Amino acid sequence: MNFQIAEFKASYGKVEQLPPSDLPEIIFSGKSNVGKSSLINKILYRKSIARVSSQPGKTATINFFALKEAYLVDLPGYGYAKVSHAEKQRWAELMEGYFAQDRNIALVVQICDMRHPPTADDRTMIDFLYRNGYPFLIALTKMDKLKKTQQMQRLEALREELADYPDVRLCPCSAQDGTGIENIRKIIEESII
Repeated sequence: MNFQIAEFKASYGKVEQLPPSDLPEIIFSGKSNVGKSSLINKILYRKSIARVSSQPGKTATINFFALKEAYLVDLPGYGYAKVSHAEKQRWAELMEGYFAQDRNIALVVQICDMRHPPTADDRTMIDFLYRNGYPFLIALTKMDKLKKTQQMQRLEALREELADYPDVRLCPCSAQDGTGIENIRKIIEESII
């Protein structure tokens, strides 16, 4: 699978605009400011195919990136407090509408910040994925901001924090130095075979 040939396909702000699901879809989900766009860029060997913003809450649409074999789908970041109630409602409807459609979901890359326990919103999303039987992994971003011993301590703590979800795949990674990115690419490839 050649991740370098990805192209931005389109952004959709309303459920009814979403295209038919004609290829497997790899979904990227996570709270605002968790490094979702940076992770997508790193996986696709790009600097800015997915827009990175210093201001959280900027991804307000579902963005599709086309590969030959699949789409990478960037969902709006959740949990950003400074967005209006109406906008949060629109995002929630957009995400719920996406999952309610009969889509060819091959894998969900649920993104959490390795430095902290999963937020209430993270847990809600993980619970939703687990209970509905979606194949998913948890990409633990920003591991480069922790020392080796801290990384090990956080991994151990995360296994306890996520004990309700046995066999969940935890993938520590860094969009800064590339650690763990190849592992995520491999899991993505395996999910669409």
